[in-house]
Amino acid sequence: MATIKPFLLVLLFSIFSRISSSKTHHPLDPLTREELSLVQLIVKKSYPPRSSPVFHYVALDEPEKHDVLSWLAKPEPEPLPRRAQAILRVHKQTHELVVDLKARKVVSKHVHRGPGFPSLTLEEQTAANDLPLTYGPFLRSAAKRGIDVSQVVCSVFTVGWFAEEKQFIGKRVVKIQCFSKKDTVSVYLLPVEGLTIVVDLDEMRIVEYKDREVAPMPRAEGTEYRLSKLPLPHGPRINDTYHRTFFHACRWMNWEFHVSFDARPGLVISMARIYDPDQKAFRSVMYRGHISELFVPYQDPTEDYYYKTFFDSGEFGFGVSAVSLVPNGDCPSHAVYMDAFYAGPDGTPVHVPNVFCIFERHAGEVMWRHTELAIPHVTIAESRPEVSLVVRMIVTVGNYDHVIDWEFKPSGSIKTQVGLTGILEVKAANYTHADQAAASEEAHGTYLAEHTIGLYHDHFLTYYLDIDVDGATNSFVKKNLVPRRNTNTGHHRTPRKSYWTVVTETARTESEAKIRLGVGPTELVIENPNKKTKPGNPHGYRLIPGPVIHPLLAPDDGPQIRGSFTNYNIWVTPYNKTERYAGGKYVDQSQGEDGLAVWTRRNRKIENEDIVMWHVIGFHHVPCQEDFPMMPTLSGGFELRPTNFFERSAVLKAVPPPPMKADGCGVVEP
Repeated sequence: MATIKPFLLVLLFSIFSRISSSKTHHPLDPLTREELSLVQLIVKKSYPPRSSPVFHYVALDEPEKHDVLSWLAKPEPEPLPRRAQAILRVHKQTHELVVDLKARKVVSKHVHRGPGFPSLTLEEQTAANDLPLTYGPFLRSAAKRGIDVSQVVCSVFTVGWFAEEKQFIGKRVVKIQCFSKKDTVSVYLLPVEGLTIVVDLDEMRIVEYKDREVAPMPRAEGTEYRLSKLPLPHGPRINDTYHRTFFHACRWMNWEFHVSFDARPGLVISMARIYDPDQKAFRSVMYRGHISELFVPYQDPTEDYYYKTFFDSGEFGFGVSAVSLVPNGDCPSHAVYMDAFYAGPDGTPVHVPNVFCIFERHAGEVMWRHTELAIPHVTIAESRPEVSLVVRMIVTVGNYDHVIDWEFKPSGSIKTQVGLTGILEVKAANYTHADQAAASEEAHGTYLAEHTIGLYHDHFLTYYLDIDVDGATNSFVKKNLVPRRNTNTGHHRTPRKSYWTVVTETARTESEAKIRLGVGPTELVIENPNKKTKPGNPHGYRLIPGPVIHPLLAPDDGPQIRGSFTNYNIWVTPYNKTERYAGGKYVDQSQGEDGLAVWTRRNRKIENEDIVMWHVIGFHHVPCQEDFPMMPTLSGGFELRPTNFFERSAVLKAVPPPPMKADGCGVVEP
């Protein structure tokens, strides 16, 4: 930054003083551009002219919490004092300052003398990155590897702390890793391995350099991600016409799938396939998916409520309980709708108009992005908006409405979500204050309003997921993340004491696939062991689980015996057409004689078979006053995400679609 002349400094100081005193802020508003400039002038004025303080952090020094709350409670509050905190490096020391903007002065200054340093500035990172490119030993290392230094960029990495590393204690050092950008702008994909480069940032010089070994350089093929540089296919989007037929095949972007209605599960997604531009073909992902059961046990064991342990799908039917969707309320204005029918009591078809809606979701999310700053004199910023296709149904079973979504993403992911809304199950009670309910063993819920208790309860949603990754024969693989102790034996000795690695376990039978999530870190993958990528990884889809819930009822309690399919969060069974409903075929007044827990007692083989995964998600619901009288939507879901399914990122060549008009889901006749 150019030096500011003394007379100009005084003039600007006066201007910024007037600006800072003339504006009214919310107490937690961030510093404005004008305020940051004022901080700069105040701080520089507080140091000798040649001290050259380096600003590492400047931000609002927030008022005390009780002051902010008091301010918010006042109808016409006076503005609270505006202060800034700043962290600087001056003469290899870290200075902490507090600046009063109204008083135009530094009100607190402290030199930090303990371990640790402030965050790195972009400028010093750039300077450190340039050092190896003119450093003789590095030039020789590059020549040994056959690397053109003009095609090299470097990047700063912080070093952490290890007690054994004595030589750099008290020094502000970083490590530098360099990368080749030959034939790619994905510079982090082509590292120059086998080098150790340590830079002292305060002295801005390389203080340690080692060349240990030469490793093969990765290839840059297929790593281009700039939209302007890619040959883009013009893939299918939603068809322009929509026909009201019972069987519907939807094609959107790189997806095609079948949407159907069933009186029990309601919305059923099947035959989901995604187009692979490398193979120039659609590849199977999921044969059938739907909610299998919803178990809702209430937690009041008294005579009036003990029996309220509902199985909403098996006992009431999600399809039968599905409601007509409200345009512009349940679904956005550009949605299209599908009708459905089911048999009434005398067999007469009952028409449910607008039972499903289908729409593109433009939620303002980012599908992927990257800003590249490591290439000298070049800045690359690529970003793709997240646009997905949603199929929605709403089921109203008594007091609760369930917003059920299946979402398809160009990345290859399938996301599900269930939103719980509607009205709480409440009971009347002779209480007039929350303290009375809390002191009673008979409340079994939250005191919400006078004489009103919102009952404790659970929501256990079990999904049926017949996943077919590139075909029907799949395996269920648990990739357990296991901590290891670094033994520091052999040639490679480092100060690291620990790390974690992946231990892969393929479930051979049903019993080996039962999982209670939350016990240990693991990745769960459905793999096709018969098909592999070019590097040799099995094609797969992994489950990113939904909210973890475990039953709290006693295992010998009747409702839990019937709902024993909630004993695990993950089950895997061999495909059987008759095994679709976790609670059994006949749920009303069932005794636990049928269903998922019973079927899996046979401990059937599931390795390299046609398998079905069952995933239990849910909520322990402790009602609160904000749930009453109308409950804002509480949502949870999970994601099925490709894992070594494609040869490279499926969104590399994704073209951001324009905003969708009401032209819906194309239909292919069966």
